[in-house]
Amino acid sequence: AKSAAQMSYSERASLASNAMAKQLLTLMSEKKTNLSVAADMLTCAEVLALADSVGPHVCVLKTHVDVLDDFTPEFGTALLKLADKHNFLIFEDRKFADIGNTVAMQYAGGVYKIADWSHITNAHTVPGPGIIDGLATVGLPKGRGLLLLGEMSSAGTLAAGDYTKKTVEMAEARSDFCMGFISTSRLSEDPAMIHMTPGVQLEQGTDALGQRYLTPEVVLGERTSDVIIVGRGIYKAKDPAAAALEYKTRAWAAYEARLAK
Repeated sequence: AKSAAQMSYSERASLASNAMAKQLLTLMSEKKTNLSVAADMLTCAEVLALADSVGPHVCVLKTHVDVLDDFTPEFGTALLKLADKHNFLIFEDRKFADIGNTVAMQYAGGVYKIADWSHITNAHTVPGPGIIDGLATVGLPKGRGLLLLGEMSSAGTLAAGDYTKKTVEMAEARSDFCMGFISTSRLSEDPAMIHMTPGVQLEQGTDALGQRYLTPEVVLGERTSDVIIVGRGIYKAKDPAAAALEYKTRAWAAYEARLAK
């Protein structure tokens, strides 16, 4: 039998019980992209301009809505229009970390109303499985998907070892809502679980604040993750669309090489 890493995205899509996992794996296969761009800009206009320029090359656009200086509810509507135009999914990188009752309110309400416009969000598992149950009460009726923080790419992270193992068990127990992980390598042999890896650049290295960068070939080939998340390497480029195309090409080639092994 094939391992999850040897199966194509389209083969895996047919095995996913979470609607968002199925949609993302199908989109990746049809659009031939496993690139997610992190739009870490400080104004709505900058995020929307980046989304429009890199949109044709990405499967997922990752946002940090709580850093926007000028957020208004129209932002979500405008971003959804671009997601529809370019066929990508929106991932609000909120990293929820509270008890179920609290996160349900944070996800559905407040100023941001994340569940209304973000297809995917994520959570830390520090509180235990109740955080998944709380978010699911809001997200499941809307067909949303949840990623769990299994590992982080920062130096000295506590998300390792037994913590990571228990996180995988939590995701697999709630595969109706959990669609995968933020991780630095493949954590689960469940082919429906999508692994997304941040801290990717074309050359390896470390930044001043302890972020450790890996190349697309290491992430997709050696570590058999599924989606590369690229921030500064694209949004700080002179031509973000051209940079996105370069990352997309490298990442897709690395995925195809993995399947050919």
